[in-house]
Amino acid sequence: MDDEDLRTCLRALQRQCGVVTLQQLRDHAPAQRPLARADVARWERRRLLRRVHRAVWVDHTGPLTDEQTCWAAVLAVGPAALHLESATDLSHRPVEVAVDESRRVRPPVGVRLHRVRGLGQRVRAAASPPRVRVEEAVLGLVEHADAATAVVRLLSDAVGDRSSTPARLRHAARRRRRLRHRRLVLAVLDDVEAGACSVLERAYLHRVERAHGLPAGSRQAPRPGGRGLQDVTYGGGIVSVELDGRLGHAGWVAGVRDARRDLEDAATGQHRLRLRYAQVLDDPCRTAGLLGRVLTHHGWRGAVRACGPGCPAACA
Repeated sequence: MDDEDLRTCLRALQRQCGVVTLQQLRDHAPAQRPLARADVARWERRRLLRRVHRAVWVDHTGPLTDEQTCWAAVLAVGPAALHLESATDLSHRPVEVAVDESRRVRPPVGVRLHRVRGLGQRVRAAASPPRVRVEEAVLGLVEHADAATAVVRLLSDAVGDRSSTPARLRHAARRRRRLRHRRLVLAVLDDVEAGACSVLERAYLHRVERAHGLPAGSRQAPRPGGRGLQDVTYGGGIVSVELDGRLGHAGWVAGVRDARRDLEDAATGQHRLRLRYAQVLDDPCRTAGLLGRVLTHHGWRGAVRACGPGCPAACA
């Protein structure tokens, strides 16, 4: 096998970003010039190939890109696919790789191996590199989560960045015979589908709104003028609640933007309330009581109820 044969092989495997295995070199060798051990040694000596893992090479001697690192990891233990964090973030280290549960392989340095039942049905083989579907990766991370807030964040982020939908995640969850946090996962997906798209929004929905008998708000409705969405609105949009979490609301530019939005909404007659983590997570009862008074001023005829003994909401 000569240098031109190597270049032909690499062109045929272009989607692998210059990463190639020993078996692939053999498969692409011409019948009249089969691969010899001396060929690989010559290419390494001339720096046309550099060994990354056992029987895996890359076609340059510089640092590997994240995509090349992940391709090398998948090919080193293939057939395999990126899993967990690595399925959505190629820069994650060590590289998380899934193989079928029936296989017994030893992962190279820098690769963490996971044995997965029925892996073939969960993989996006056309992805570069191959990886488990987003829903399977998210649910895999959910099973490793120790806190409920982490479960909420994982599911909310997957829907919020449009990499998946509540329906697809719910379908994937129901297909699994075993799933840690199953009841929480299905409940969170119901809330996310209803518009509670973050940890803070879900906490507000449960700890403030539902726990204290406040009216059900409309979620993710367009702002007046059509620029952006509103977290929660009441009374046909007269009162709006902005759940001001750390992400998206930090820094000078974000502060100016939020202040401008509040002023614009006030000019249209809308009463905007901006709540942060402390008001929702640390003091939900008092927050519910004060919000109930605001809604009463704007025509709500209901009454705030106590969420339990000692709840100060009704007295706020």
